[in-house]
Amino acid sequence: MRVLLIGANGYIGRFVAERLLADPAVQLTALGRGDDADVRFDLATGSPGALTRFLDAVHPGVVINCAGATRGGARELTRHNTVAVATVCEALRRSGCGARLVQIGCSAEYGPSQPGSSTAEDAVPRPGGPYGVSKLAATELVLGSGLDAVVLRVFSPAGPGTPAGSPLGRLAEAMRRAMQSGDGELKLSGLGAQRDFVDVRDVARAVHAASLSAAQGVINIGSGRAVRLRDAAATLARVAGYGGALHELDGPPGALRPAIGHPRTDPDHAAPIAYPYPDGCGSWQQADVRTARDRLGWRPRINLEESLADIWMEAACRI
Repeated sequence: MRVLLIGANGYIGRFVAERLLADPAVQLTALGRGDDADVRFDLATGSPGALTRFLDAVHPGVVINCAGATRGGARELTRHNTVAVATVCEALRRSGCGARLVQIGCSAEYGPSQPGSSTAEDAVPRPGGPYGVSKLAATELVLGSGLDAVVLRVFSPAGPGTPAGSPLGRLAEAMRRAMQSGDGELKLSGLGAQRDFVDVRDVARAVHAASLSAAQGVINIGSGRAVRLRDAAATLARVAGYGGALHELDGPPGALRPAIGHPRTDPDHAAPIAYPYPDGCGSWQQADVRTARDRLGWRPRINLEESLADIWMEAACRI
């Protein structure tokens, strides 16, 4: 099976590439902006026609799109998350390769959820920020393209390679600094949010399964369990062997506090404690993952403690 992987150098893309390379039945070609890509191509600026010519030459059976941007202004997010996907869809429509498209979406497309609820794929998306809006627009482009396509809405990925700017990445870095300086007290804010963490290696397994399946539409990829960030912090402290005290800085509802790792010197840049992530998803998200089980035969295998142990191992190497 010939697979074209877009965004192989990204956080999720690296693990998808590793998973696919371990499958002897897969012939993998990586397309991206970096020098180490098999083919250099920028989806945000490249033309659909140029991509079509490449598709016709390589003739992949599956195209997996892990590329995108998580940070930046609305214009940049739209360019890399929406315009880029429009280019992929148009190129696939023009091409004669007939490839299946696996698009990586995200839970930010749903926006805030009711505490205690599990979000299923038929929930009405109400993204709370430009990132979620740009990803939702990409999903709508894929679903309306007429292609053989599936969108995997990934909830909060964790595990090795977790970006330092993510909540778990900032948490590990704050703990590393405290241990390095011998600080017996760690003050953290933004710990009230609850998120559905799923290991990035399990996400890669889901992508692999989706590429081999006939499933279409939207499929949630998560653990099916929301975890409070303060509980993740306690687990990380145990894994790291940090014996100091963890103190929360969160105030009453509505109070403004900076999120983990954010500067505390400028009150104008503080974030509401209900939104410690830049995802606009409020205080709660939990995936209903029954569709992934039923249509992909997929279940998460790696628990959060193992994911946190791997995050800490990488952070500890910087001590």
